[in-house]
Amino acid sequence: MKTTVKITGIGSYIPDTIATNESFISNRFLNEDGSEIKDSNPIIIEKFKAITGIKARRYIEEGLVTSDIAFIAAEKAIKNAGINPETIDYIIVAHNYGDVKFQSNQSDTVPSLASRVKHLLQIENPRCVAYDVLFGCPGWLEGVIQANAFMKAGMAKNCLIIGAEALSRVIDQHDRDSMIYSDGAGAVILQSVDESGGIIAHETVTHTRDEAHFIYFDRSNQKEESDKIRYIKMYGRKVYNFALTNVPLAMKSCLDKSNVAIKDIKKIFIHQANEKMDEAICQRFYKLYDMEMPKDIMPMSIGELGNSSVATIPTLLDLVYNNKMKDHKIEKGDHVVFASVGAGMNINAVVYQF
Repeated sequence: MKTTVKITGIGSYIPDTIATNESFISNRFLNEDGSEIKDSNPIIIEKFKAITGIKARRYIEEGLVTSDIAFIAAEKAIKNAGINPETIDYIIVAHNYGDVKFQSNQSDTVPSLASRVKHLLQIENPRCVAYDVLFGCPGWLEGVIQANAFMKAGMAKNCLIIGAEALSRVIDQHDRDSMIYSDGAGAVILQSVDESGGIIAHETVTHTRDEAHFIYFDRSNQKEESDKIRYIKMYGRKVYNFALTNVPLAMKSCLDKSNVAIKDIKKIFIHQANEKMDEAICQRFYKLYDMEMPKDIMPMSIGELGNSSVATIPTLLDLVYNNKMKDHKIEKGDHVVFASVGAGMNINAVVYQF
């Protein structure tokens, strides 16, 4: 039987602290130029929910940082896979802002988060290579694609891929987009096994000529704040239009390479960035095959968990895999599509069989 790369362990960390939309009612939201927004906060929040589908998001505890929650998710994935951590060949951690302590604006990435996770796991094997991936929201999926390449080349048998982010530490309270972001971590163990299925095909593209700075770091909308402090920012409409145009095409390219029929796809695990945007992407994807999007094809966690960047797909996968989402389950033999889009602007997709 052909050797394939399969997910053998899954784990996640979803913070307990819930920040509802109502928690933003006292914020002073401002336009990008610092001017006052005419709408009242209740109207701003109502419009935000209608556009994004987000009702709540999760924030990590004050004493934790991104590498801590990456470690927690990793421990669960290792336990779920039932492997000895010393046999892990690569630890790949996807994130965007490193460790940012509570009420601090300093990003800490030295040593790498992957090295910190390896240290916390107390892995002694020096041939367990630990490194980070900075690839925007598609970072976790790109880590999966890289690990697959290592395994197909015979360079690894066991890999730990983690997506972890604490976006609550880098948001501008005067920016309406601050309501989008949340925290979380998800991890998988990938193993080279003598089974059918696994990773069948993948696709990655990077658009930078006009799109490189659609998501960026900049000063607060409150111009009286220090111009030395930076927060996550984005041109929302540009991101939306870019995603609707390009993500379906990348998904189709990946599926066509896999030789899997679209009617055989059971679930689409897409980056949870905006509910309406994700639905529109999947609808356009199916229209490329002259089909209507099937019901319950796309599990969604954004309404309750918000956008945790690199953590959204692996945490969503963990929820579905462990039957924690109504109307969604995965069975052995099921074909699924993973897809993500984010800063860079990067897009990737994977066709996978459980």
